[in-house]
Amino acid sequence: DTAGLLEALGIRRAHVLGHSMGGFVAQSLVLDFPERVDRLILSATNFGGPRALPPTPEAMAVLTDVASDPLERLKRGILVSCAPGFEARQPQLVQDWLAYRIQDPILPAPYQAQLAVGLALSQEENSFERKLGQVKNPTLILFGEFDRVVPPGNAELLAQALPHARVTRLPDVGHFYPLEAPDTANQVIIQFLKGELPPNVKWD
Repeated sequence: DTAGLLEALGIRRAHVLGHSMGGFVAQSLVLDFPERVDRLILSATNFGGPRALPPTPEAMAVLTDVASDPLERLKRGILVSCAPGFEARQPQLVQDWLAYRIQDPILPAPYQAQLAVGLALSQEENSFERKLGQVKNPTLILFGEFDRVVPPGNAELLAQALPHARVTRLPDVGHFYPLEAPDTANQVIIQFLKGELPPNVKWD
């Protein structure tokens, strides 16, 4: 679908960023359509399979909870996906986020489909791990240091599999770092796309 969209838009080659499950889409795209991808950013994701690090027990309990009050479950999902103390630092953003999700909820079928993708990619035969050595693109692996949904140890595992990858962890943020620290994230991403190392960010 992504390759078809690029074709329909007349985009021959693009920088590609995939966040979380979107990272699976990005890996699939660069492997199946390498000519379509310029620089690659894998954000808060993993390569699937049994060697990828799973969510922390705390995050897994929230993600698999189907019994508690829906609004409370939604709030817990937001907070476990952000760094500790996020609500205290940005209470209005949490309230706005909840209001947005109440107004425009994620329907059960798409959510179940997303979980099914993750479950399928947890199988060895579907993992991207052993295929990533084919990727020749400059790759940024970008994580929040307090990600409990996709633990940042996955960054090093991805870097070991990718020939031209660099890793950076953004401080004081979690899985939802694009909303927790958008200015910092944008600075790092833009400078990577320009071929520069971002200042004030520790690269491994």
